[in-house]
Amino acid sequence: MAWNEPGGNRNDNDPWGNGGGRRGNDQGPPDLDEALKKGLDKLNKMLGGKGKKSGGSGGSSGSGGAGGFGAILALAGILVVGYVIFQSFYTVDEQERAVVLRFGEYAKTESPGLRFKVPLIDDVTKVGVTNVRTAKSSGQMLTQDSNLVTVDLQVQYRVGEARAYVLNVRDSNQALAFATDSALRHEVGSSSLNDVLTEGRVELAVNVEQRLQNFLKEYGTGLEIVRVNVESTQPPAAVQEAFREVQRAREDEQRVKEEAETYRNKVVPEARGQAQRMIEEASAYKQEVVERARGETARFLELLAVYQMAPTVTRDRMYLQTVETVFSNSSKILVDTESSGNMMYLPLDRLTQGTSSRSGSGSSGEDGQMDVQALTDQVIQELRTRQDTNVRRSR
Repeated sequence: MAWNEPGGNRNDNDPWGNGGGRRGNDQGPPDLDEALKKGLDKLNKMLGGKGKKSGGSGGSSGSGGAGGFGAILALAGILVVGYVIFQSFYTVDEQERAVVLRFGEYAKTESPGLRFKVPLIDDVTKVGVTNVRTAKSSGQMLTQDSNLVTVDLQVQYRVGEARAYVLNVRDSNQALAFATDSALRHEVGSSSLNDVLTEGRVELAVNVEQRLQNFLKEYGTGLEIVRVNVESTQPPAAVQEAFREVQRAREDEQRVKEEAETYRNKVVPEARGQAQRMIEEASAYKQEVVERARGETARFLELLAVYQMAPTVTRDRMYLQTVETVFSNSSKILVDTESSGNMMYLPLDRLTQGTSSRSGSGSSGEDGQMDVQALTDQVIQELRTRQDTNVRRSR
C-alpha cells in the first residue's frame, strides 16, 4: 500500500521519515531544511557523533551542534584527501617530456604516459619537444668590404633536451635571439656585399645555421636548430636604386657572357671540324706523294738495271718516249719542203687557234670548225698543185 494511500492503518509517514504532522490532506513536497538537517544527523552518527533527538532538552541541542562541527571537519578532511590524491597523478602527452624537481633539485625526466608525483614536494614542468618553433631576426650590419646591408632571417628550432631547456638557461628564447644575432653578424662581417646580395645567400644561411648550433650547444640551452632561412638581403633604402642599376648591369654582363658562350660553342666545333678536314687532306696528300715517289724510285731502279745492260738502246727508247709524250700534248704542223725550193706560206697562227679551239671545251662553235676545214682544204689543194708542178718539171 502506498505511503499516502487514504484509509487502512493511517500510514501517514512520508519517505523522509516524517510521522504525523500531516496537516489535513496536504500532499506537497517535504521541507528542504528538515531533510538537510536529517542528512547531517545521519553523517554525524556515521562519524561517531550523536544525532539530534526529537522533543529533547537544551542539552541535547548543544550535543547536536558539536556533532555538526565534527561533520564539517570530516568533510573538509575528505576534500583535502581527494585534492591530494588528485594532485598526485598527472599525464604527459606524446609530444611532451616532463622535468621533475624534488625539493628544487632535478630528479628525473618523465616520458609520455600517466605519472605519479609527491604533492607539495615534486614540481613538474612539461616541455613540448616535437613541435617546431619559429624565431625571426632582422638587422642592419656591415659587410667585409665596409658596406651596409639589411638581412631578414628566420630560424626554425625545437627543444632537443628538456632538462637543459628548463634548468640551464633562465630564458632560452632570449638566449636564442642573442645567439642568432651574434652568428649572423659574424658571417655577414666575413662576406662581401655582392655575396650577401646574390649567390652567396644560400651559403650564408648554411654558415649561420652551423655557427648558431655551436653557440646553443656551448650555452647549454637544450635547443636544436632545424633550419635557417635567409628571407631577404637588401642595401639601405637610400642607395637601393644605385644597387638596382648595378644588379641590372650584372645581369647584362651575364647575358653577354651567355651569348658569347653560345657563339663559342657554335664556332669552335666548326673550326675544329675544318682543321680536322685539312689535317686529313694533308695526310692523304702526304701519303700520295710518298707512295708516288716510292713508285718512281722503284721504276727508276728497274730502268737503271736495264740501262746498265744496254745503254744505247735504252737511251734512244727513252728519247723517243719523251718526244712522243711532248708531241701528244701539243699542236703540230708538218711541212715538207725538201722536194721544192719554194717555201709554202701557211697561216700557222690560225691553224694553232683552230686546233686549240677544237681541243678545248667546244665553246668556239661551228664557225671555228668551218675555218679549220677551209684552211685544211686550201693546204691540201696547194700541196697537190705543187706536186703536179714538180712532176711536169721532172719530165
